[in-house]
Amino acid sequence: MWCWVKPSPCPAARPLQPWSPPLKDSGTEKRRGLWTGETMSDSLVVCEVDPELKEKLRKFRFRKETDNAAIIMKVDKDRQMVVLEEEFQNISPDELKLELPERQPRFVVYSYKYVHEDGRVSYPLCFIFSSPVGCKPEQQMMYAGSKNRLVQTAELTKVFEIRTTDDLTEAWLQEKLSFFR
Repeated sequence: MWCWVKPSPCPAARPLQPWSPPLKDSGTEKRRGLWTGETMSDSLVVCEVDPELKEKLRKFRFRKETDNAAIIMKVDKDRQMVVLEEEFQNISPDELKLELPERQPRFVVYSYKYVHEDGRVSYPLCFIFSSPVGCKPEQQMMYAGSKNRLVQTAELTKVFEIRTTDDLTEAWLQEKLSFFR
């Protein structure tokens, strides 16, 4: 049965609004430990980043060479840590995809010589999360839960994901980078 309520002529009466969480911390949430200012996916950390890998990523970020280079990382399940698997110099995207396992996730930081349409050359650092279809769910969760921390640690902004190693081609990478200009 439906019931209709006649609107109130009172100017102070406001229509009901749907509830939404507060936009700013009122103080109570912080005191109770409920307000963190981050979303759950931002705060989820499954594996830490190996200190040696952190240093390697810092040096890689400021490298002077102008060739393509890559760092491939994996999760060490026993240590619950992201570690260096292999490092490559002068490697094309097509060669890089051959180095990635087809059935296991991997993280890649790739320094790529990118020639823009107007002729400018830049060397963007790309974070590529390879999460192939058919991986064990446990592996996918460990990698997905570690991705944000690794991206923050490496201070990268060009973050891409591939679902099969065949997706990693020069054309695919150029298309993704063209968005950033």
